Amino acid sequence: MTFINYASREINCKIVYYGPGLCGKTTNLQYIYDSTAPQAKGKLISLATETDRTLFFDFMPLELGTVRGFKTRFHLYTVPGQVYYDASRKLILKGVDGVVFVADSQEERMDANIESLYNLEENLQTQGYDLNQIPYVLQLNKRDLPNVTPMQDLVGELQRKNEPVFEAVAMDGTGVFDTLKAVAKQVLTELRKS
Repeated sequence: MTFINYASREINCKIVYYGPGLCGKTTNLQYIYDSTAPQAKGKLISLATETDRTLFFDFMPLELGTVRGFKTRFHLYTVPGQVYYDASRKLILKGVDGVVFVADSQEERMDANIESLYNLEENLQTQGYDLNQIPYVLQLNKRDLPNVTPMQDLVGELQRKNEPVFEAVAMDGTGVFDTLKAVAKQVLTELRKS
């Protein structure tokens, strides 16, 4: 649910990074935050729980242009990875405009990826969304590790609607901005339709 601020002539869009615990959601946001010019971003806010954290910040991309004379501002969120924070996950998805699913490429994390993806689909449905209808990108993170699942196997298990797929190493920024640009472009396309 996009928020339009007529006074500042800004369109505010919400993008949520979703995935299993320790898959690299926070690392993605931290890399984007650290690489964004100070005048184009807000504060990085971390809501810490006992074992996990939820990050949030907003930024105004300079190169994505305007929609009907309005600047676009993207608010990026991560969800807690652990299953017992499901209520927080649902709350963070409220009003979402686009989702990035961050999958952990390590072989032993496939079940956690699948479980988290099903959880995303369920939580979107409780908020009145359909994964097949919203802007969505799949990121295959941690591709630099020695025990990774082949890309085609990950895509076969995790791709839902022929969405864009990006290989990533969030620690060094590989694929991070490609992922963000792909989901932001989809969100802007949806905005221009309405």
